[in-house]
Amino acid sequence: YIKVTYCRPHKRNREIFGALVPYGEVWRTGANEATEITFTNDVKVDGNTVDAGTYTLFTIPGEDEWTIILNKDLGQWGAYNYNKEKDLLRFEVPVEQTDEPYEAFTMEFQLQDDKTDLLMMWDDVKVRIPIEFID
Repeated sequence: YIKVTYCRPHKRNREIFGALVPYGEVWRTGANEATEITFTNDVKVDGNTVDAGTYTLFTIPGEDEWTIILNKDLGQWGAYNYNKEKDLLRFEVPVEQTDEPYEAFTMEFQLQDDKTDLLMMWDDVKVRIPIEFID
């Protein structure tokens, strides 16, 4: 299985991306502690093999695309001590618009056969991380 541990900040009438969460800067992908993702088996993330284990999930939001980062340094508060040298994987995904705004930062899985997308949604922004289960 896949487990994501994250904190859910709320919009509260604030401008989110490009303001509260600046474009072009490493974000903890939530609030408080940096988000962590655990894979109990090896998977492919954006076509790249990732060994079973737990990783910190950082992102770099942009207007048109986000950089997704799986980092090997666990237990971080925010992204203050982010170390690029500990990155396992980096790739870009396009930004999509949601049908309706999300008040709380929300992550959910969209399962299809042996694949899933990890969706991240907040305000009117949505991005997808493609994950494929390896037999």
